[in-house]
Parts: sequence; C-alpha cells; structure tokens
Amino acid sequence: MNFPLIAAALLIATSQPSRAESEKILFDFSKEADASGWAIEDDGVMGGLSKGRFRINEEGHGEFTGTVSLENNGGFSSVQWNFDPIEVGAYKAFTVRVRGDGKKYRLLTETQPGDRHYYQAEFQTGTGWQTIEIPFSKMEPHFRGDKLDKPNFPGKTAAQVRFMVANNKAETFRLEIDKVSLR
Repeated sequence: MNFPLIAAALLIATSQPSRAESEKILFDFSKEADASGWAIEDDGVMGGLSKGRFRINEEGHGEFTGTVSLENNGGFSSVQWNFDPIEVGAYKAFTVRVRGDGKKYRLLTETQPGDRHYYQAEFQTGTGWQTIEIPFSKMEPHFRGDKLDKPNFPGKTAAQVRFMVANNKAETFRLEIDKVSLR
C-alpha cells in the first residue's frame, strides 16, 4: 500500500471547497422558522387593490398567495424580507428553491436599506419543486417598475430579498418558498 499517495489524495480532496462552503443560506424555511420579518407590500401603496398573504404552511415552507388586481392602477403583490446589509462579493447568484403555479415571478434585492432603486430578475415557475439560480449580472436596476439606465446589480452588498408577482393581468397566485441562498 502506498501511504504517501493516499495522504496526497486526501489532502487534495479536503482542500476542494465543498458545496456547503460555496453556498450561503439567507433563509431556510421550516415549521420552526421565524418568518415574522417577512412582510407583504401590495400595490395598495399606490391605490391598487391587490391582496397578498404570507405564512409558514403545514409542510414548513413559506407560502406567498393572493390575488393581483389591475383596478385603481394596481398590478402587483410582493413579500419582502429586509436585513442588515451583508457582503455578497464572494458569490455570483441568488438561488431559490420554490414550488410555483406556472406563473412568472420576480426576485428583487436592494444594496442598502431604503435604497431608492432595486435590482430585479424574472423567473418562470413550474408546478413542482425547482431550484432557480439568478446570476447577479442578470438583475436589472428599476425604480417603481421602470428600468433605469444604470449598471446591473454590482454584487457587493445585499439588504433585502423580495418576491413579486406582476404579470400585467388580474390573477390569483401561489408560490411556496423552501430556501433562499447565495452561490
């Protein structure tokens, strides 16, 4: 048996970053998770009539449901979690594990609390569980729904995660969220 060769192989194997080390979990839903920091923001801030709800369901997943209305200049519902800014420069993407309803949703983030603009990317859901990776480079700057003439998300700090439904039509929706992380 050649022990130096085995030791070298073990050293190489342990020096590679593991999948767990290359992922930073921001929020992992479970029945015990404290989701009190997640808050609904609907188009009612502009006079709209959309109604979103958020809860931890019986399976221990975040559940974002509701109705989007186009009345009174409405058209969106969102659920957001704000946190103290964290460094994200070691990562390249947000990863979300979700079970949708076949509709499009948006993932949004801010770089600092209270930023006047945010960065967003749209993703399509199926009806089964799926893991969706959203590269920082694809997150475009917006303000009140309008795309801004600025660079895409710089990927240095993040201070918010928000899921939004805004498909320019009246509809009901349901999005289950299992985990939000960085890769």
